[in-house]
Amino acid sequence: MKTRLPILIALIFAFNLNAQTTIQPQAVDSRVITTGIPFVLIAPDARAASMGDMGVATSVDAFSQQWNPSKYAFSETKSGIGVSYTPYLSKLVNDIFLGNLTYFNRLDDRSAFAVSLKYFSLGDIEFRADAISEALIQRPNEFTLDASYALRLSDQFAMSVAMRYLVSDLKLDDGSGDTAAAKTFGVDISGYYQGEEEAYNDFNGRWRAGFAIQNLGPKFKYDEGGQENFQPTNLRLGAGFDFIFDDYNKVSVTAEVAKLLVPTPPIYGDEYNFTDNNGNGTYEEDVDELGEKTGNNGLIYRGQSQDVNFLSGIFQSFGDAPGGFSEELKEFTWSLGAEYLYQDSFAFRAGYFNEAEEKGARKFLAMGAGFKYNVINIDLSYLFSASKVQSPLENTLRFSLTFNIGAGEYNEY
Repeated sequence: MKTRLPILIALIFAFNLNAQTTIQPQAVDSRVITTGIPFVLIAPDARAASMGDMGVATSVDAFSQQWNPSKYAFSETKSGIGVSYTPYLSKLVNDIFLGNLTYFNRLDDRSAFAVSLKYFSLGDIEFRADAISEALIQRPNEFTLDASYALRLSDQFAMSVAMRYLVSDLKLDDGSGDTAAAKTFGVDISGYYQGEEEAYNDFNGRWRAGFAIQNLGPKFKYDEGGQENFQPTNLRLGAGFDFIFDDYNKVSVTAEVAKLLVPTPPIYGDEYNFTDNNGNGTYEEDVDELGEKTGNNGLIYRGQSQDVNFLSGIFQSFGDAPGGFSEELKEFTWSLGAEYLYQDSFAFRAGYFNEAEEKGARKFLAMGAGFKYNVINIDLSYLFSASKVQSPLENTLRFSLTFNIGAGEYNEY
């Protein structure tokens, strides 16, 4: 991509690549929660993407690090390497992408560890002082480095903890010398349950369930004088069931809900006609009905202030929506996915993801397939937007490649 700075800025703001909540009047019917470093919420692998961006309760694979590392404790493969590539804004440019590299190793019957790198590139940005000057090329990017450890606490349940180092290097050199990247760290805590195979009338079955709290960490700034941004702290809950018809055919169905554990932006009003001449705290009759509190910035708002630390923000996020409980429910996204597996060598997948109109309006269908040859897995996925808001991943083909080392060394099924 060879373009100019204004185009880059437009892309960043249009697609929340560098999302920051700003203090300004907002419409009552549209209150999207925004955070810093939002790229970490993009599904990095084709299998999860093809099932509606889910992975907290699906069966283990090489990319479990991004969803629920606890699953590695149930891997039948000793170790593996996963590589994935996701084009971004492919209708506009050809060099914005998300890449992922993951390695996991099952240490013994009870434990496993994994490391991964997730890299988001905004492509090449070209600067020219004039038509004849030599071009200056800059490459803004963001990345995370992760390490996790999973421990099996019982035959059917495991938990894990992951550490994450996040870097957002989106500043462009304008000659001021202030080009330092934003840096922070986060922690994930997750758990995974995989039941024993049970016999039913016409098939065998197995239950699965999982949870994950991701990106627990302090607020950070993109520049020294800027405002503090929340990390995309996220709660995921999921459950699924495997229909095992015979040795060759299996169908897995999974459901997942997720919620950002970040404070909801208040509704701001533009009336400041508040008087308290008699000291009884009464409002004038014609005061804006939105006005319930006055913030330090002079704006009257309904809701709770977002000027809290990340721990307080987590607890506040469950009850601070100005619209009450009904709005809190709208802050949950949900997805449904299914996977058909034939002889552990071919898979067909489909999924649906839904987000409330007022909270981002992401709605899409996804389909995908997987192929296994010897020790190599190849996965593909394709997204169809079902929303009036166009997805930057619409009509995008994603690729994932897995190398299995020591396949079948452990027997979990």
